[in-house]
Amino acid sequence: MSESATRDAIARLAKSMFERGLTFGSSGNISVRIEDGWLMTPTGSTMGGLDPARISKLDEQGNLVSGDKPTKESFLHIAMYEERPATGAVVHLHSTHSVAVSCLADIDPTNVLPPITAYYVMKIGTLPLVPYFPPGDINLARAVREMASKHHAVLLANHGPVVSGKSLEDAVYATEELEETARLFLMLKDFKTRYLTDAQVTALKEKFPS
Repeated sequence: MSESATRDAIARLAKSMFERGLTFGSSGNISVRIEDGWLMTPTGSTMGGLDPARISKLDEQGNLVSGDKPTKESFLHIAMYEERPATGAVVHLHSTHSVAVSCLADIDPTNVLPPITAYYVMKIGTLPLVPYFPPGDINLARAVREMASKHHAVLLANHGPVVSGKSLEDAVYATEELEETARLFLMLKDFKTRYLTDAQVTALKEKFPS
């Protein structure tokens, strides 16, 4: 895909997520690996109205080459790319249900959400919780980096998800699946629920490795 087509795809998918209430205001950011660096959504921009021509272009060292100043959370994206060489795109949202789950006191920090559906297991698998750090804190980047080598998706405490994928579409679809599972989890939280068994989860991971 050409750089121009990639810019258009970022704007199109960002607008779709915004219009469906997965992000709001100027929250959320997307990045895509390109041949000579990365494209990232600009800081302070709304994902509901991105101008493809103004999307930030960074070189392989993370320096701004063209476009507006990149998202101030670019370090989260770069941590994922550096720890997961096969990553083609990263999505970070402040999506309501995922953030709500990240604020709960009684969740398992090693795997936040239970295996409610097969598609969650296939697209996310295991979701660890990254301890809370203020936005922009360098320790947040370090914490994400520590988990990124083993997990393509993490949940930032009191903040939101960071999800990588082999392509932009993969990262977006996985993020959407995470948000839907978080919504289901909150809906079912006070009910006795039948989750997938360990054997069912293992079989899915073997058949559909992430």
